[in-house]
Amino acid sequence: MIDLSLSEDQRMLQRTARDFAERVVAPFADRAAQRADDDPQTDAEIRAVLSEGAGLGFTALLVPESEGGLARPVIDLALLLEELGRADITVAADLFNLTATMAQLVVMAGAPDQKRDLLSPLARGEPMLFSGALSEAGVAGSDLFCPEPDPAMGVKTRARRDGRDYVLSGAKSAFVTNAGAADHYFVMARLDPERPAAETLTIFVVPKDAAGLSFGANTRLIGWKGSRHAEVYLDDVRLPETARLGGEGDAMRLFGSAAAMPVGLAACFVGLARAAYEDALAYARERRSWGKPIIEHQAVALKLADMRVRLDAARLLVWDAALACDADPMAAATLKAPAAKSAAVDAAIANAQACVEIHGAYGVTREYRAGRYLNDAWVGYACDFTRDMLRLSMTPFL
Repeated sequence: MIDLSLSEDQRMLQRTARDFAERVVAPFADRAAQRADDDPQTDAEIRAVLSEGAGLGFTALLVPESEGGLARPVIDLALLLEELGRADITVAADLFNLTATMAQLVVMAGAPDQKRDLLSPLARGEPMLFSGALSEAGVAGSDLFCPEPDPAMGVKTRARRDGRDYVLSGAKSAFVTNAGAADHYFVMARLDPERPAAETLTIFVVPKDAAGLSFGANTRLIGWKGSRHAEVYLDDVRLPETARLGGEGDAMRLFGSAAAMPVGLAACFVGLARAAYEDALAYARERRSWGKPIIEHQAVALKLADMRVRLDAARLLVWDAALACDADPMAAATLKAPAAKSAAVDAAIANAQACVEIHGAYGVTREYRAGRYLNDAWVGYACDFTRDMLRLSMTPFL
């Protein structure tokens, strides 16, 4: 028998997350949506939201007990992120999913000092924020999936040895999440430009105050108004050998093993799909035409039924992938995580569009959130690979 019921601990986590989302996250998102993209007040509020959520243990869910963390399974992270994504996809994905799941890289490959410096603060509830500086301007993200061993393709950021140190030089694209706001940057750099990128890509943890590290202006997205994305510049950033995460050339293996990251992102989009559905349902019950609530019109009722089907299907795929992260990590990384992320984003886009349609003229006003849902959902299409690349990445393992 397959039991999809939640434990009391999981229901308590949901309640805690829902209260935090309604009390803190949703009001923040409403305020951020009305401000300019680079308003410094939003930056201050991002840190305040992170601080309160970290104090509740949200960034330490996957940190092992040996490091003082909560050691919860990935399915619990998915439950948390759906609740946060229901209130705001930005907070869910950028602040809590990224930091909680990047911590897994440290668990997998970190030296004892790295675990102490990076995981212990999370376990103490400190508001530490991580960033993954991977993509580069002029380099297709899909190059990571390309099987051709061509040294001309892939990441160009260099890491060269200088005695016992590494010196990093290069630039990352305008889509680096939390750029300028994070405390630590997980930078993917290449040791040897004459060899295929996958063979020499290495991860370095760069602190925010490293000499030579700088950032561009905040990238203006169509949605995700509370987010911070910008170019990252590395101008001869000198790092000790202890800043390397794992071995030389381990980057692809480590990121390929971190299935919790895309699964968590998928859960965020389930939350967004749910927000669009629940708001459309509430509106359809209140709005009247031809003398009755519009939910009693077949055209509207069918849209709502489709929204519910998409939501439930996407959630089940995310739960399946989340459970596999702990039970079968290889299946999670190669098949289940890409499927879950693709389906969840599709559900969010389709539900957000239906939400706009059900709201009619109000759907394209700022008075309601329907239009914001649609802009936020479309960001997900290109966030951490398009659905086309996700499906192509699955094909060798089908």
